[in-house]
Amino acid sequence: MQKKSLHTFLFSVGGVIAMAVLLVIVNFLLAGVRQRVDLTQEKAYTLSAGTRAILAQLETPVKIRFYYSQSAASTPQVAGIKTYAKQVEDLLTEYRQAAKGKIILEKYDPKPDSDAEDSARLDGVTAAQLPGGDPFYLGLAVSQLDAKETIPFCAPNREKLLEYDITRAITRVVHPEKPVIGVMSALPVFGGGANPMMMQMGQRPQPAWALIGELRKDFTVKNVPLTADHIEDDIQLLVVIHPKGITDETQFALDQFVLRGGKLIAFLDANSLVDSRNQQNPMMGQMGGGGSTLDKLLKAWGITFEDKKVVADLNYQMVLGENNDANAQRPTWLSLTRGALNADDIITSQLDNIWYFSGGAFSGTPAEGLKETVLLKSSPHSGFVEGFLANLSPDSAMKDFKSGDKDLTLALKLTGKFKTAFPKGDPKAAMEADSSATNAPAAPPDNALKESKVETTVILVGDSDLVNDGFTIQDTPTPFGTMRRSLNANLTFAQNAVEQLAGDNNLIAVRSRASLNRPFEVVRKKEAEASQKFQGVVDELQKKAEAAQHRINELQAQKSDQDQRFIISPEQQAEIAKLQKESVETDKKLRAVKKDLAREVDALKTRLALWNIFAVPTGVVIGGIFLAVYKRKLTGAK
Repeated sequence: MQKKSLHTFLFSVGGVIAMAVLLVIVNFLLAGVRQRVDLTQEKAYTLSAGTRAILAQLETPVKIRFYYSQSAASTPQVAGIKTYAKQVEDLLTEYRQAAKGKIILEKYDPKPDSDAEDSARLDGVTAAQLPGGDPFYLGLAVSQLDAKETIPFCAPNREKLLEYDITRAITRVVHPEKPVIGVMSALPVFGGGANPMMMQMGQRPQPAWALIGELRKDFTVKNVPLTADHIEDDIQLLVVIHPKGITDETQFALDQFVLRGGKLIAFLDANSLVDSRNQQNPMMGQMGGGGSTLDKLLKAWGITFEDKKVVADLNYQMVLGENNDANAQRPTWLSLTRGALNADDIITSQLDNIWYFSGGAFSGTPAEGLKETVLLKSSPHSGFVEGFLANLSPDSAMKDFKSGDKDLTLALKLTGKFKTAFPKGDPKAAMEADSSATNAPAAPPDNALKESKVETTVILVGDSDLVNDGFTIQDTPTPFGTMRRSLNANLTFAQNAVEQLAGDNNLIAVRSRASLNRPFEVVRKKEAEASQKFQGVVDELQKKAEAAQHRINELQAQKSDQDQRFIISPEQQAEIAKLQKESVETDKKLRAVKKDLAREVDALKTRLALWNIFAVPTGVVIGGIFLAVYKRKLTGAK
């Protein structure tokens, strides 16, 4: 009887009012509690462990002044940027909660001619001009004591890097001093004047590479010439990019830099595409820019680098869609996903999309005292092809390709105590001593270092194109300026390497979250297996055609009368007919193999797509039917 009265009250007017009041009270009590559930696999909407580690180390409060034109008219052009501004505000609130009182968040609405607008300008926050001409502010200033870092405008195109930008600003005000790094290259990485002929046509000077711009935000970057015979003592890390034509004297300078504790990152190459574009001779540009290496140093470290042949990989080959073929692939351009990256090293553990362009590979056993860590590797479906063929068509590059059935090392890290590559000391001094008279007085003792006293680190990468703008980013004009979009994780990989050797390791975990990608690994494996089978058929048919042509040449050479050498004999006609028949059969077989490959891949993609589309709804339906049957049984039992 009591249960029936309660049931009657809940469905009465009084009960409805009581429930409404209860909901209002519960909502009021829970309004101050912020709890979000992030269901994404990579936890894209949750503060990373790196950010939380940095916030946990704060001893003095950090103030963040957030400027957002909240009162701006909500026109269709502004709606999107306002939605993004709310995401920025929510993220800043997450920072404040995670810092447990060490982050002070102040919000401002910089209306025209207001104190908030004056404060924004003093902090260096700039406004984007809306289509109607009105300014729109969306930036922030991070400060601690006298140190201040500003993000002038939180551009939507850097949404994936937003957490990294904010955390980096906090790190910079906590540690305002910037480490010094040097950059050495045979390429115009710092920008420079255009070709004089191109300048007459209105071409502007080249800007510095995006990598240099990003490094300057965190470090003091110095330009070290490729002819340097000494590395300055204040440089903690040296980044070498495509050291083509480097001399023994400069390698000796690098040798001594490493032995005194300096850290080195070298981007070598087997066939620099960027260098080929800088060639004055167009024909030379088509043949590629050639390779680069640090031969003397690598030999002393027990490492060999293949700088004449480039790596081709049927598993990681890139789909380019060339020549009106959406499925066209280039096997010497690699798209490296998680299977190719070291999951246990902080540099690569959170990356999964690195592009590798006509690069070489490393081999050998590290010298005594050195430990090797492989960062990037190819798949077992890989091998070497001639470097000059890599710039031609994919078919030319893959002629006579043979898989080595083993992984190739594309990037590695050496750690330990290094020994000199120049046991006789400075090669320049040794050369001068050899050229001097035999009766000359003895040279002063050589004070060059022979072995490092402390452990240091060297990172070697077999491709330098992967840090060039043309292969890493894409610029698109927008109403809010040029939108710069990352095509891959290449710059993140380079920045992670620099950060690990010269910066804050916690920033690596934050930056890496912007480069996640999920390719169809099963599909790529099937494509590699089919491509390898297809390549074998191609090689076999090409050999048959070459053998037939060789036979025709032999018959032609047997004619004794040179005046009759252009008259086709019956034997030659038979051979030509045979060759033509084989060519027709070859084309038919090639087309059949391509169709089988495309059919198999498309069928696999279709099955995966159908599974992704219908798996969850089907599971819900089955679960609902099961629940309904179960409830019906319970009702029937009563």
